[in-house]
Amino acid sequence: MRTNYKYFLMAFTPHGNGGGGYRPKPSPAPRPQGNKDQQRNAGRNDSNKDQHRINEFIRGVKEVRLVGDNVEMGIYSIQDAMRIAEEQELDLVEISPTAVPPVCKVMDYQKFCYQQKKKAKEAKANAAKVVVKEIRFGPQTDDHDYEFKLRHAKEFLQEGSKVKSYVFFKGRSILFKEQGEVLLARFTQDLAEFGKPDNYPPVLEGKRMILIFSPKAKAK
Repeated sequence: MRTNYKYFLMAFTPHGNGGGGYRPKPSPAPRPQGNKDQQRNAGRNDSNKDQHRINEFIRGVKEVRLVGDNVEMGIYSIQDAMRIAEEQELDLVEISPTAVPPVCKVMDYQKFCYQQKKKAKEAKANAAKVVVKEIRFGPQTDDHDYEFKLRHAKEFLQEGSKVKSYVFFKGRSILFKEQGEVLLARFTQDLAEFGKPDNYPPVLEGKRMILIFSPKAKAK
């Protein structure tokens, strides 16, 4: 049988300080052994490290003010507070770290985080979405077209939408940007009852002179 000298030489390549010989395959490092509860809490604290310290991650304090359901409120040593939480199979959560002493609450922290995320999701879903409607003018818009667009702008503002009005300058008409300023000043005055501009004077972006209006709050 032919020997594969390539792999034979690789196996016995010299290494280290000029020595030679077979380089054994390193054995895998042993896995750290730890308390399962500590590993579980470590996972909790890592996922919520920007929110609260919990359980054994509450360090550097000797006593805390303890609150929570089925807890006699008062000041306890950190060891007693953790024991009370453990007896109820709940978590000790630092909710006010700047207080003296810090305030900790006995609660189910995973359930608390779930409820917080659910509330934030519901608030986001229920938040009114800002709708922006655009009204475009030319620098020489005639009165008929102006009145038509003014009527639409009033309707948009009354329904609660924002109105982004702009004058578009085509070609060399940008040289007469004063016409756009006059038109938008007139537009602002005619919409005064329904909305107010977010920015004034208008902003010139490229070939567009822009003015954005927000609806006025309805009187209760």
